[in-house]
Amino acid sequence: MKLIKFFFIVLLIHTTSSFAENSKEFSNWKLKFKKRALANNISEKTFDITMSKVKFLPKVIEYDRFQPEFYEDTNTYIGKRASKQKLNKGINYYTNNKKLLDKVEHEFNIEKELLLALMGIETNYGTYVGKMDILSSLATLSFDQRRSEFFSNELITLLKLIENKKIDYKTLYGSWAGAFGFFQFMPTTITNYALDHNNDKYIDLKNKEDAYPSAANYLKKIGWKKNSPCFYKIELNSDIPKKYLNISAKKIHSKKKLKFYKKYINNLSELNFLDENLKTAIITPDKDIIPNAETLNPAYIVFDNYEIILKWNRSLRFALAVCTLKDKFKNEI
Repeated sequence: MKLIKFFFIVLLIHTTSSFAENSKEFSNWKLKFKKRALANNISEKTFDITMSKVKFLPKVIEYDRFQPEFYEDTNTYIGKRASKQKLNKGINYYTNNKKLLDKVEHEFNIEKELLLALMGIETNYGTYVGKMDILSSLATLSFDQRRSEFFSNELITLLKLIENKKIDYKTLYGSWAGAFGFFQFMPTTITNYALDHNNDKYIDLKNKEDAYPSAANYLKKIGWKKNSPCFYKIELNSDIPKKYLNISAKKIHSKKKLKFYKKYINNLSELNFLDENLKTAIITPDKDIIPNAETLNPAYIVFDNYEIILKWNRSLRFALAVCTLKDKFKNEI
């Protein structure tokens, strides 16, 4: 018992010391970042108002290192995010918002089932948009070295949105990674794709009248093709060269016509309805993440629309879950 207490005290001292050290370094980082912000046409007034209470959040670093995309196997990940409960809640949401969703689908040519799937997985249909102080989250990740430049650019972009009075900084509570609203838009996504669709001179992504059109606009602009396939699960034979298998979401390689891959697919008869000239790729999402995972199972053949979802969130499992839930909605609404 004494030994346990000793190790606990040592851990507590180390944690307290690390936090104090990070807090001091973070204060110095803020001073340097202010110069960068001012050089990017952020006024000193805006910076001081928005960044004065920004804090280093150790929890954000923990979340960044332990994302479910990095440790859950594919079946578990999809099962949680495309569950019967998630489906039923989405059906109820559609029933209560049918007029808006149908209108958005018609205007942007993006399936309502896809929008429901994305909102369901991102924020459980707007019921959990996150409670983290986004400014502090982005500042913490900018200060951290792992993806500093990416999050620094996001923070500068967010400050510009505040500077231009497009976003109210007092409403900026969302995910640990700095994403905001019903569809979890990052600041650059807000800048490039978000719409003031109800014309109240304010982009409010926690308001369905702006959030749904903004998500549809984003998907349309990045190339989603309505009624085109996303993926199909396949059974691979052992003859397939490993060089054709995608195990990372960073860049999908070895894209070839479906007819090229036919000889490697055991359940080919289930895909006979597809055009054999469609460009495809093969993913095996567990191999690079799950210890002792099988090389060829699970496996999926993926299409252009799948890669569009990867632009939304670069995770092989996320894209599979979105398209799975989308397809479940097809037979229900």
